[in-house]
Amino acid sequence: METVVIVIHLMVVLALVLVVLLQRSEGGALGIGGGGGGGLMSSRGTANILTRATALLAVAFFITSLALSLIAKNQERPGSILDAVPAATDGASAPVTSTEGGSGGILDSLQQQSEPSGPQVPAAQ
Repeated sequence: METVVIVIHLMVVLALVLVVLLQRSEGGALGIGGGGGGGLMSSRGTANILTRATALLAVAFFITSLALSLIAKNQERPGSILDAVPAATDGASAPVTSTEGGSGGILDSLQQQSEPSGPQVPAAQ
């Protein structure tokens, strides 16, 4: 469902850009685009059609945008890895305690897990 709405949304976006670029410039920016000589956009009816098409495509753009946001809101996402502290599976692991002023968060527990525990090989001399 989400893929269908995304494809429709992209087609609406491309059509909206195309229709806006086809419209005749009403401003006087550098004197281009709104000249007097004929051309494709010289009739008033074509301008009205493009204006209506722009309005319809803008409404379709807003509808598909809202639909995509509602789909994303209602879709279940997996939780973040930072939300859960890894649980100890064996009895050898010590509980997570904060002794050095840390917050006792996930980084502290990972640091404690990375510290070696058990017999150590003496350093070579």
